[in-house]
Amino acid sequence: MNKQNHLQLLAEKSSLERMLSATPEEDVLDRGSLLARLEEVAHKIEATMQDKYQPARAKLTFNGRPVIGTHGIFADFGMKAVNSFTEAVAAVAASLTAPLASMGPIPNRNQNQMLITNTALGSFGFELEEYVEGRLQLDEQTAVALALEKTLNLLQGSVEQDDELLADSAAELGPRVLDKVRAFVKTLAENEAICALQIQAKAFRFNDIGQVRRSLERISQDNLREEDKILIGNFEGALPTRRTFEFKLRDSGEVITGKISSAVSNPEKINAHLYQQLNIQVMETRVGHNGRPRYLLLETPQWSPANESHS
Repeated sequence: MNKQNHLQLLAEKSSLERMLSATPEEDVLDRGSLLARLEEVAHKIEATMQDKYQPARAKLTFNGRPVIGTHGIFADFGMKAVNSFTEAVAAVAASLTAPLASMGPIPNRNQNQMLITNTALGSFGFELEEYVEGRLQLDEQTAVALALEKTLNLLQGSVEQDDELLADSAAELGPRVLDKVRAFVKTLAENEAICALQIQAKAFRFNDIGQVRRSLERISQDNLREEDKILIGNFEGALPTRRTFEFKLRDSGEVITGKISSAVSNPEKINAHLYQQLNIQVMETRVGHNGRPRYLLLETPQWSPANESHS
């Protein structure tokens, strides 16, 4: 049962209790009906309270030169490939809470770990599960669960002909995260291996080593370009829940759209400063030289003191 259903049950329980208190004792049939439903709802609530968050799981399997059928996998390749994959996932997860510095330890590495829980056949690989310490709320999606999806989407975008999908998948990740994903694909290419990744109902696979090499070329720094830029203009609006914004460039008058990074703690404040000219720092992501750019707002803008005092 999901969190929304749980909340609905709590609301129904409160409503039934109010109705029961307002029903006279002599109305035996009505009270009996309300008591029966109240007992049923209470049992359902108790069951949901015993539900546990199901950790995110992934099946990562390999084929190619380092794999001996379904019997085994060369240990040096297996360890390096799984380590580079989990490092990429940890980097994506960390970037969801704050932009990553170009160097230094990856933040929250201990909280974004994955466990190898079993071997996986098809042809040979591993079943992975996020390490969850403590109990989480119903329907709560962890950073690791979201990072697995984003990693799969980036790999999928790297093998598609459509540059738009690749640009969309990479736009929020940042240079250091992309380096981690490149390291994983490079490990495959150097060892003439392919992989398949399954996360719940979603699945991705490389068809052959040629596709792995093309993927590595498409996510290379020469093709997938990210650049920090200062834009001058004014905000036209923002959707804080979706973390998106519109910004009108001063020189061209063009209105661009972009996403708001996790470093901006109060995106709703943007709407208190519309049409105020200012500079904003964004990361521009594009595929190739002519690809349509994507923008990510990297930090909270510096509002002018006059406007800030009235916000």
